Amino acid sequence: MKIKDLPVTERPRERLIEFGSNSLSNEEVLAIILKQGTKNKSVKEIAIDLLNSVNNISELENITLEKLTNIKGIGQANALTLLASIELGKRIFLKDNNIKHTLANSKDIYNYMKYLLNNKKQEYFYCLYVNNKKELIERKLLFMGTVNRSTVHPREVFKNAYLTSASGIICVHNHPTGDINPSNEDIFFTESIVEIGKISGIPVLDHIIVGNDSYYSFHDSSNIINL
Repeated sequence: MKIKDLPVTERPRERLIEFGSNSLSNEEVLAIILKQGTKNKSVKEIAIDLLNSVNNISELENITLEKLTNIKGIGQANALTLLASIELGKRIFLKDNNIKHTLANSKDIYNYMKYLLNNKKQEYFYCLYVNNKKELIERKLLFMGTVNRSTVHPREVFKNAYLTSASGIICVHNHPTGDINPSNEDIFFTESIVEIGKISGIPVLDHIIVGNDSYYSFHDSSNIINL
């Protein structure tokens, strides 16, 4: 059944106008984003197929262009629109553009970064550059790695610190396995950048490892970072 054949009260756009966005089901939100169906399938049916392709709607956060275009009725243009909508939602939720984030301790850092790193399938390594009040100046993704390894050269960490005139650096990466214990490689890397920070006058304030709903802080849990 096509959207135009539905009663007015069941059409997603009309429901949005009449009752507001909070009244919409997941499939109705997706139907509005996807805009139209195909000759043989309505846009609501395509939206249902999309939801059925994941275990829950939160998995759409990491859905790929390839997976979207493999769903019958979703072409590249619609897939790109959906990916852009998901990214916009992340940015609004994180509110990066309007609020100065103060990262005073490991919990602040974790709460700021967890939505970017939870349930990722490979390692992501970020540096957070802060001023002398520990307010975020810039967040920089320096590396996306394999499932079990992340390799970042210290010069990349400090190059961006100089470019942003940062007073301090916070490193954050995830362990896709969910195990937050630092590897030998994590420990060696942290020791290296802490020493460079002391020499350069731009201290490394913490290195956070994010797992599944938990984290490890080198500042809180080891003697490598002592400020």
